Amino acid sequence: MKTALTICLLLFASAVGQAQQVVSDDARLAELDKFWAEVSRAVKTGDFEAYKATCHEEGVLVSGVKKTSQPLSEALARWKSGFEETKSGKLQASVEFRFSERLGDSTTAHETGIFHYSTVDTEGVSQDAFIHFEGLLVKRDGKWKTVMEYQKSEATLQEWQALK
Repeated sequence: MKTALTICLLLFASAVGQAQQVVSDDARLAELDKFWAEVSRAVKTGDFEAYKATCHEEGVLVSGVKKTSQPLSEALARWKSGFEETKSGKLQASVEFRFSERLGDSTTAHETGIFHYSTVDTEGVSQDAFIHFEGLLVKRDGKWKTVMEYQKSEATLQEWQALK
């Protein structure tokens, strides 16, 4: 009888732990969804400072296409003119994210998926890029920050559409 009671208590504790993990995962994913929405908003409005604020000061950008790795601060310096053009209305830009895997805990996240970056210039010329990516994030002082952005390879429209 004592063994049966112990087993029941262990099963109950396990179920409670799993329920807490689901709630915790849901809360983390809701926070991360807000993070990616802020990244999208910053790109769309040309808000460079807000975009920069989503990046860890020691972050790294890895490009599988170019076979390079560099401090994210260097990439930000290179991207700043695009934000300025967007803010001034010379360019329309947007970025959307879809995920195939989202791992993490309350202070770390590894996000895998595809992002769709698009621009339209003043002459109406549009460009679209679909990129397989991985993002490694940490949560510090209540805010998520990108520590590593790995732009792995180009993706197809079909691969993008397969993710929801």
